[in-house]
Amino acid sequence: MHAHDQKIYLASKSPRRRELLRQIGVDFELLLLRDQSGRVADVTELVLPGEAAVDYVQRVTREKVDAAMQIILTRHLPLRVVLSADTTVVLDQDILGKPTSQAEASAMLHRLSGRTHQVLTSVALRSADATWQITQRSDVTFASLTAETIRAYCAGAEPYDKAGGYGIQGYAASFVTHMAGSYTGIMGLPLFETAQLLRQAGLRVP
Repeated sequence: MHAHDQKIYLASKSPRRRELLRQIGVDFELLLLRDQSGRVADVTELVLPGEAAVDYVQRVTREKVDAAMQIILTRHLPLRVVLSADTTVVLDQDILGKPTSQAEASAMLHRLSGRTHQVLTSVALRSADATWQITQRSDVTFASLTAETIRAYCAGAEPYDKAGGYGIQGYAASFVTHMAGSYTGIMGLPLFETAQLLRQAGLRVP
């Protein structure tokens, strides 16, 4: 990797992470974990038996960044730092992933209603010979949501590609009565912590 090369690879399908990196002036190229030939599978995001939420989100993030570096080496792509991240929502020590149906999204929001939950986002950078990782936690409190509010929200597209079944940068911002931590971390990429990692990897952050 050349010291003057300030572009990174972003190994994430999340449009929110792209927006957030652009917000702090980071030059990046998308690197998706599934290639067109199908030879490289997406990292499985199954929770291991007895795995704590923080261990889960850190492990999945490391697996993503390791898989991304393997793709770079296998395809003989220019060597650059690669960034991966993973976000999970935790309530009563239960991990709430991305809902796959309206019923699942509705059940998650009924659980979150009137409660405080945690959002964990882990970010990892990897070069050919080093890895940097940090995990950020935020606490988010929802107002009590009516069944009609939940039904209307779940009828739209917003809940279905997001951990916990909601996006704080969208309509669900109106559900939040209090938050402590990082707004961008809840979105999926804590910018303060990410900038710290980028500097540790020798990259310039404006």
